[in-house]
Amino acid sequence: MVVAVRGERARLPLPSTLVLLVVQLAGSRFAEHAQPGRHPLNAVGILLLVAGPLLLLGRARHPVAALVGTSAVCVVYLLLGFPYGPVFLSVAVGFVHAVLAGHRRAAWGCGGALYAAHLAAALAGPARVVWQQELGLAAWIGVIGVAAEVIRVRREQIAQHRRVRADEQRLEIARELHDVLAHSISLINVQAGVALELIDAHPEQARTALVTIKQTSKEALGEVRQVLGTLRGADGASAAAPRTPAPGLGRLDELLRQARMAGLDVRLRREGTERPLPQGVELAAFRIVQEALTNVIRHSAARRADLVVAYAPDALELTVEDEGPSSSGGGEQAGGSGNGLAGMRERAAALGGAIEAGPTGTGGFRVGATLPAPSVSGR
Repeated sequence: MVVAVRGERARLPLPSTLVLLVVQLAGSRFAEHAQPGRHPLNAVGILLLVAGPLLLLGRARHPVAALVGTSAVCVVYLLLGFPYGPVFLSVAVGFVHAVLAGHRRAAWGCGGALYAAHLAAALAGPARVVWQQELGLAAWIGVIGVAAEVIRVRREQIAQHRRVRADEQRLEIARELHDVLAHSISLINVQAGVALELIDAHPEQARTALVTIKQTSKEALGEVRQVLGTLRGADGASAAAPRTPAPGLGRLDELLRQARMAGLDVRLRREGTERPLPQGVELAAFRIVQEALTNVIRHSAARRADLVVAYAPDALELTVEDEGPSSSGGGEQAGGSGNGLAGMRERAAALGGAIEAGPTGTGGFRVGATLPAPSVSGR
């Protein structure tokens, strides 16, 4: 996998190059005093120490060329007998950058070539080979290579995690949009049918249905803007403040009002002691109830449904049940066997809960949800 290190139009890394250049010059000056057998630094040695960092200025667009250049400069520097020291830093930076850019073979090839050239020169030279020094150079190259691979793997893991998180956010937003639009469009469809049926004989009742359509569509547009505003905020843009409260159990009365406008009488019963719940649980509970009521309106001939909200010690239990029969064939279809029911199951599963849905013995349909719900203090 290739991990992009910098964009195509990345600025030249001048600050880091300047720091590297100063470290190489100062460090090599200091190192030559501890290596009396090596050639003292002169103008050529200083020029080579400067050339390495300057070649790294192009590492963003040409990582392999930068690594090859710094490796060649390092080999020439060592072959001329200049002291060992920070000259290897330019090679290390080029090596790591090439690995992170996805050119692993080229990086390891340059590292191997650098060591082979140095070893061949040492064997061919008049002086005795200091094997401790040669093994130290090999170990240094190996350590740099392993460090580069560790950084590469870590970056790939971070990139993979970000992709997974982005996919989860897209799925969550898709569920939100589905729930908002499916519910609102179902209500609009019902009220539009009422308006068409009554527009000639009872124009005032048809007018009421049209007012309901206008109000429902306005509320739906507001919720869609809120969801999309959340998406823009996740992308780094400033999202506008929400115009309506976040969906939660506190807005159940709004759902019941909308259902009644669509001709569905919903009887709400609360059990247990109400308490503040985590925002994720509140949102999931609202959307599950919304989707279940939408499915009754769309797929059932029932004009009445029962909603039970039960607060257990460590869970929230929701039940939506209608008397049926199905208006579109099959109790399972009446309960919503498509994206709606799948979305409810995904919401519950994301919180560690579960959904049970199926026909009742009397021809209706029942949706039951259990959501783990620890209490939230200070709300």
